[in-house]
Amino acid sequence: MKTGQFIIFFSIVIAVYGAVNFYIYYRGLHTLPASGGYRFWFTLTFWLLASTFIAARILERTWPCGFTEAITWIGSFWLAAMLFFFLFILLVDAVRLLHYFFGFLPSFVTADPARTRLWLFWSAIVFAAGQSLAGYINACSPRIVNVMAVTDKPMKEGKPLTIALATDIHLGTIIGPRKAEKLVNMLNSVDADIILLAGDVVDEDIAPVIRKDIGKSLVRLNARYGVWAITGNHEYIGGAEKAVKYLTDHRIKVLRDTFTVIDDRFTLAGRDDRDKPRFTGRDRKPLEEVLSGTDPGLPLILMDHQPFQLDRVAAAGVDLQVSGHTHHGQIWPFNYITEAIYKLSWGYLRIGQTNFYVSCGYGTWGPPIRLGNRPEIVRITLGNSTHTLEAR
Repeated sequence: MKTGQFIIFFSIVIAVYGAVNFYIYYRGLHTLPASGGYRFWFTLTFWLLASTFIAARILERTWPCGFTEAITWIGSFWLAAMLFFFLFILLVDAVRLLHYFFGFLPSFVTADPARTRLWLFWSAIVFAAGQSLAGYINACSPRIVNVMAVTDKPMKEGKPLTIALATDIHLGTIIGPRKAEKLVNMLNSVDADIILLAGDVVDEDIAPVIRKDIGKSLVRLNARYGVWAITGNHEYIGGAEKAVKYLTDHRIKVLRDTFTVIDDRFTLAGRDDRDKPRFTGRDRKPLEEVLSGTDPGLPLILMDHQPFQLDRVAAAGVDLQVSGHTHHGQIWPFNYITEAIYKLSWGYLRIGQTNFYVSCGYGTWGPPIRLGNRPEIVRITLGNSTHTLEAR
């Protein structure tokens, strides 16, 4: 990313982050009594917590250590708490506005404003803490999802192809060795013909992955046709070349705007992430160029991290495309945004003869929580109609 673009992007992020935090702070401050030092301690605690996310983003690259890791965890949870505080206060302010015009609140709420404000202060904390805890437990509880995909092309040996798919793992400080080990065990348990990692395998900076030696878990991934990956936008944010080298050093083959024929049974193609130009100044290859020379008689599987231009993919004769990136919003209500942006935010869709699956992902970005969807590993059975009926 060019320096000017980065400065503009960073300035916008800081402005929004600061405005939301100030709104929460201002409304929280005025729920507390002016005497007794409550506002002083609230101010100190609030801005210390609010600064942790920004501090962590800087320290992760300049001073990687245990202290930085602790700050990163605190800052990540603060992002979630910030959202829940914001939603809670927004709801309270909407009710207050409606009460101003219609006067519907009961007297026990309006009779003692100071008591009501203090009650709302503690209710907001309980709400944010409860939502964060529930979201964290959910994020630590991935499941295996079964998907059936049909192709009219003949399958070698008359057998369907079994695929284990994981996207948006985000290995790093938050998704560390323990969750990586769980990922490997789940993928291996599928007993798939091939394992596909459809982008954002690492979470930006590769340094925490190297420091924690997460690769020692990745080398245990096992499938008949190996483990294949593509780049996502987060590989490019942290430096795609370093991330790709780390993956290939740990027995993961990375497809970058190219394809390979596997066992004369099917074609596997992988695209570089569409954000490549933003970080390198170089375009990725057009889809038609990536697929040029593929055998039309073999089933064609395409990995593309960001699920855009699905109709174009269907017109290109792809049998199955797997993607991720969206996290399906990760935390409600952001799923409404991803549903507005993408034709398919999460799940299965068939367009013409092409099967699409967009995974909500295995890991998390930012807050280590999920609400509204559960992390997943996907077992895809690709075969003819009789195969998929048998698989059911």
